[in-house]
Amino acid sequence: QVQLVESGGGLVQAGGSLKLSCAASGTIVSVNVMGWYRQAPGKQRELVALITSGGNTNYADSLKGRFTIFRDNAKNTVYLQMNSLKPEDTGVYYCNVWARDDPSQIYDHVYWGQGTQVTVSS
Repeated sequence: QVQLVESGGGLVQAGGSLKLSCAASGTIVSVNVMGWYRQAPGKQRELVALITSGGNTNYADSLKGRFTIFRDNAKNTVYLQMNSLKPEDTGVYYCNVWARDDPSQIYDHVYWGQGTQVTVSS
């Protein structure tokens, strides 16, 4: 099993910055894709950004230029640097990890963090 621990959420004024972290721990054979999703009140969960073990990234078009995803493979940790935050960025941010916890596994398992609240005030 893989456990995900998120941190870094909070309350910030519009225009401010926050950095989220998500550390994967437990029985880990390999970690492939790591990423972040978010869910605003009354809306569906949406992709924020993904990063592969090789460093390739994918962002939601609306967030390019303000958010940056990066990872530390040695620590199995993914980060999300959020700049120029807007009230519409408010929501619960979820860490998402594709990993294997057994050498016999052919496919990655998908794991979700518990979510961390980000609130941007106007």
